[in-house]
Amino acid sequence: MLVDYLVIALYIAGILGIGWFGMRLAKTKSDYLVAGRRLGTFLYSGTMSAIVLGGASTVGGVALGYEFGISGSWLVATIGLGIFVLHAAFARKLVRLRLYTVSEMLDLRYGGGASSAVSGIVMWAYTLMLTVTSMVAFGKVFTALFDLPSVAGIAIGGGLVLLYTVLGGMWSVTLTDIAQFVVMTIGFLLVLLPFALTAAGGVDGLRARLDPSYFQLDSIGWDTILTYVLIYGFGLLIGQDIWQRVFTARSPRVATAGGIGSGVYCLIYAVAGAVIGTVAKARYPDLANADDAFTRIVEDLLPAGLRGLVLAAALSALMSTASGTLIACSTVSANDIFGKLGLRGAGGESSLRTNRLTTIALGVVAIAVSLLISDVVAALTVAYNLLVGGLLVAILGALFWRRGTKAGALTSMGVGSVAVIGSMIGHGLQANEPIYFGLGAGLLSYVAVSLATPPTPQPVLAAWDARLSGTDAAHDVPTGADHG
Repeated sequence: MLVDYLVIALYIAGILGIGWFGMRLAKTKSDYLVAGRRLGTFLYSGTMSAIVLGGASTVGGVALGYEFGISGSWLVATIGLGIFVLHAAFARKLVRLRLYTVSEMLDLRYGGGASSAVSGIVMWAYTLMLTVTSMVAFGKVFTALFDLPSVAGIAIGGGLVLLYTVLGGMWSVTLTDIAQFVVMTIGFLLVLLPFALTAAGGVDGLRARLDPSYFQLDSIGWDTILTYVLIYGFGLLIGQDIWQRVFTARSPRVATAGGIGSGVYCLIYAVAGAVIGTVAKARYPDLANADDAFTRIVEDLLPAGLRGLVLAAALSALMSTASGTLIACSTVSANDIFGKLGLRGAGGESSLRTNRLTTIALGVVAIAVSLLISDVVAALTVAYNLLVGGLLVAILGALFWRRGTKAGALTSMGVGSVAVIGSMIGHGLQANEPIYFGLGAGLLSYVAVSLATPPTPQPVLAAWDARLSGTDAAHDVPTGADHG
C-alpha cells in the first residue's frame, strides 16, 4: 500500500496547493461566493458535475448497485436528470438575475419579508446535511485506507475540505473541482469500471452468477424510482449549492451548454456505479454492509498505484461535494440569516471576512454532526426531503406563476416543512411518504392562500421582470468588481 499512500498524499498536497492559489483570486465578495461570475463552459461543466457527484453518488451508488443491480443507478440518474432539466428549462433566467442565494430570488419575486427568512433556514439545514453526508463517507474511505477509526477519518477529511474552502471560497472550490473531476473520470470510469467488468467475465459472467433481477431496470421498485425523481430530480432544480454554481457562469449560454453536458456525464456515472456494485455482489455476496462494497472491490481488484488513483477519485467525489455544499451553507448563513439579523458587515472586506469566519464555524459544526450519523443515503434523503417538501412549490411558483403571493409562499414553506418532518417521524427517515405529504400540502396551501390574498404589487413584479430581462441597469455592471 506504500505506493497507494504516496499517490493519495501527492493528490491531497496538489489539492491544497490549488486551494492556496485560489485565495489569490478571491479578492471580493463576488469572487469568494460565485468566482466573479466568470466561468466558461469547461470549468462550469466540470465544477457542476463535481458538486453533484459526491459520497452518496459514489459510495452510495455502488452500494445500491450491490443491492439492486443495474436498477441501483436510478438515484444518481435522477440527479443527472435534474441537472439536465434545470439547465434546459431555466438556468438562463437564474444567470440573468445575478444573485447569490435562492432566498434573494424569493425576496425579489415576492417583495421580501419572512418568506426569505424561512427559506434561508430550510436551505441552511439542507446544505449542512449535504456537507455531513460527504463527511460521513470520508470516515468510511479513510477507515478502509489507513485502518483509522471513523472519527479520525471524518476529522482528517473534513479538515482538508475546510482548509481549502476557507482560503479561496468559490475560486478554490472551482479550481479544485476541476482537478477532482479529472481524477474522478480517470479513476472511476476509465480504471475501476473496466477492471471490475473484466474480473467478472463481462456481462455474461455476471448473468451466470446473479439472479435475473439484477439486470432489470425496475427491480428497485417503481415507487422508489418515483420518489428518487421527486426528491433528487426536483431537488437539483432548487438547491442553493446548485444555484450558486449557476451564478458562476459567464453568460446564460455557458450555463446552458455546460449544464446539459454535466447532466449527460451524471447519467454515465450512474450506470458505472451500478455496474461496479453488481460486480461486487457477484464476487462478495455476503457483505454485512453494502456501503463497504466500493472499498472492498478497489482493494481486491486493483494493483498498487492504480488502487491509490481510484481511492483518490473517491476522495475527489467526497471533497468536491463537501466543499461546494459548505460554501453554499456559509453563503446562506452570511447573506440570508446573519443579514436578516443585522450582523452582516456593510463593506466588501468585512463581508468577505464574515463569509470566511462563517465557513470555519460551519465546517466545525458539520464535522461534529457527521460523528453522529452512519448512513449516507439516509442523511441525503433527509436533506432532500426538507428541501423539496419545504421549498420546491414556492420557488417554482416564483419562476412560473405570477399570481403566486408572498403569503402563499410563506404558508407553503411552513406547511410543507412541517408535513415532511412529521411524516419522517411517523414513517421513518427513508420512507417514500414524507415527500408526497410535503409536496401535496405545500402545493395546496400555496395555491389556496395565493388566490385568497391580494396579488403581488405591480412595482415588485416590474422589478422582477427587469432583472429577468437583463434591463435593470443597477445590476448590469460586471460583478467581478462587486465589493458588496
